[in-house]
Amino acid sequence: MKENQGNGVFKPAKKTPSDRADQATVASRAIMEQEKIAREKKTARLRQLRLEKEAAEEAANPGAAPKEKRKAQKRK
Repeated sequence: MKENQGNGVFKPAKKTPSDRADQATVASRAIMEQEKIAREKKTARLRQLRLEKEAAEEAANPGAAPKEKRKAQKRK
């Protein structure tokens, strides 16, 4: 029974620094991807709300047309 304990069958192998770095990179990329998805969802939701608000305002004020910009006079 003692010889089974001595050969390291139940001990996890030591990880190299590059393995740890790869694991950290994978974890950080997963977190960034989740944040990106959440940001895109929020942007889409806010864009939809803005468009609905603009449409409601336009329906409430149909006579208010945007003013045309005056052209600047050229100096002589």
